[in-house]
Amino acid sequence: MKYKLLGNTGLKVSELCLGTMTFGGRGTWTAIGSLPQDAANELIKIAVDAGINFIDTANVYSFGLSEQLTGKAIRDLGLKRYDLVIATKVRGMMGEGPNDTGLSRKHIMQQVDESLQRLQTDYIDLYQIHGFDPLTPMEETLETLDMLVKSGKVRYIGCSNLAAWQIMKALGISAQNHLSKFVSLQAYYTIAGRDLEREIVPMLLDQKIGLLVWSPLAGGFLSGKYTRQNADKEGRRANYDFPPIDKEKAYDIIDVMQPIASSKGVSVAQVALAWLLHQPVVTSVILGAKKPEQLKDNLNSVNIDFTEDEIQQLDAVSRLKPEYPGWMIDRQMTDRKI
Repeated sequence: MKYKLLGNTGLKVSELCLGTMTFGGRGTWTAIGSLPQDAANELIKIAVDAGINFIDTANVYSFGLSEQLTGKAIRDLGLKRYDLVIATKVRGMMGEGPNDTGLSRKHIMQQVDESLQRLQTDYIDLYQIHGFDPLTPMEETLETLDMLVKSGKVRYIGCSNLAAWQIMKALGISAQNHLSKFVSLQAYYTIAGRDLEREIVPMLLDQKIGLLVWSPLAGGFLSGKYTRQNADKEGRRANYDFPPIDKEKAYDIIDVMQPIASSKGVSVAQVALAWLLHQPVVTSVILGAKKPEQLKDNLNSVNIDFTEDEIQQLDAVSRLKPEYPGWMIDRQMTDRKI
């Protein structure tokens, strides 16, 4: 397992992160997973034994149950809190009241205390806003997050599912007001969905913000279960067709990945994960699993190397179609390359 710095910080996180969205199972979250405590304990032990020090959850996952199971698993396994980097999130609806959602000062301060209690910890290493809140001024959200860092309840702050302009606006507000800055973005990125590369990836590299990848297998579509001959007949996609992807293009990508996987004696899922690990912008790839064998297979992705020809094949079949202003920027840069 390799470890990378989280954005422009001195904090090292494993290149693979264990996601806990499959823990618990309440309401609509049962479509993702409904693992009980013993299964959560087993997955966390496998991950930590493999060198993972990074665990990601969210208050909204199974409405707090995922955090609760994660915290108890850490205690049950006797893991040292300092050895782990625990990340969670705030923004989603946690009740029926008018202030039970969003990024207001009231909601954030209520939710951070509840997350700390469920996780059975005194501090959160990475506290992330789970999306954009159009009703709360960005200044209010950032000032509140800064208060949490200064209080010691939170070590670093990050964001998730924001547009490039929203992140830049937040960074500008933080710089102008001497507030804690977002050090990471958690976002959807996969070889079957490279939209992030249009605006967000260049911004992340320029601003030295870490990228944490969610749904690296495109909601299980790249798990190896799905081909043109076996389309959406089983697995998570059969019951929860998310995130949206261009399936015909994804099948083309799978057609290229399959012989590469066969030649290396690995799974298609490992090839998809390894491709992400070879992208310079990626800090950590979040793995979600329901079964130990699934997690163990995913963990082996760190051992895969590609030839230059294989990288070119994967890029050619998955690259984005040129869009303006990207194609114009590329054209104008030809005389300014080092």
